[in-house]
Amino acid sequence: MGENNIVVKIRSYIPIFMYKKIILFSILAFFSGVHVSVGLCGAEVVDRVVAVVNEDIVSLSELTKAVQPYADKIKSLGYSLEKEREMLFRVREDMLEQIINRKLTDQESKKHRLSVSEKEIDNALERFKEANHYTDEDLRSALLKDNVSMEEYRDKIKENILRSKLLNIAVKSKIVITRDDTKSYYENHKEMYQGEKLYHLQNIVKKAGYSLSADDGKAIFFIMEEIYTRLKSGQPFDKVSRDYSEISYDIRNYDLGEFKLGELSQQVQDAIKGLNAGECTKVLETEIGYQIIYIQKIEEKPGRSFDEAAPEIEEILFREVVDNKFMSWINELRKKSHIKIIK
Repeated sequence: MGENNIVVKIRSYIPIFMYKKIILFSILAFFSGVHVSVGLCGAEVVDRVVAVVNEDIVSLSELTKAVQPYADKIKSLGYSLEKEREMLFRVREDMLEQIINRKLTDQESKKHRLSVSEKEIDNALERFKEANHYTDEDLRSALLKDNVSMEEYRDKIKENILRSKLLNIAVKSKIVITRDDTKSYYENHKEMYQGEKLYHLQNIVKKAGYSLSADDGKAIFFIMEEIYTRLKSGQPFDKVSRDYSEISYDIRNYDLGEFKLGELSQQVQDAIKGLNAGECTKVLETEIGYQIIYIQKIEEKPGRSFDEAAPEIEEILFREVVDNKFMSWINELRKKSHIKIIK
């Protein structure tokens, strides 16, 4: 995906009756796996089939839409162009596999006349909130940080319930999570249930990949040191980052979000240890360029006893079993299905 220019344009002023003809033509062309380009009053429609799954197809536009949120996130992280392309390619490949599996799941659901009601989704949502001690507002806030809408989250819940129903038919065995299973998981993952800190981080960064001479590199480091000095003197991060965001060497600032310490690279972990909210690291030379990490907020989360954590652990273990059984089942289903990926 990183190396392809994906364009899906439909001009808004195409007359309805002509638009329907374009769509019909596109559908017919999909089955031959070719690009469609129709010139009409300057209008252009470009799409193609990227996979055939039995009687269904996966279009390029469908794949692009599914990949877009992840692509936006990757592009915001400031990797080199080569690294960014590599990551985008992997995401595209993984997402295509997920869409194919979803098509197969949908086909099997229709075959067995399975469905998931809104009430079932509501109940699963309430169980999740109860297990994690979330209010509705807490959940919406957590989803917002991950750029996931409530509608998308409900769709994911629906997909998981459907998986369970399909497995009940395909595997014909109930999934039982015992108290011993739950206790064992708690003992082996104690670090997850001890008190922990959440770091809300921002950064000022000069991305890698810019063609620089040795002198220019020194100049950028000098500017980053200048920024660090201003921050250490107590000047507000927002003001300092804004002052330098338009500077000639493309220095930017990003809100990175919340992280547990163990989720960060070792270099960043070492740099922020001992720092308090409102403080920043020295200038770091990292894979994505020169960075200064600023700690906007540190949130202390209390630990949880076994009884408090048990509902969440049961859900984790249940999902692991379901996912493992589902992947075994879907792999067998794929062998019996007609699947063609069109490069």
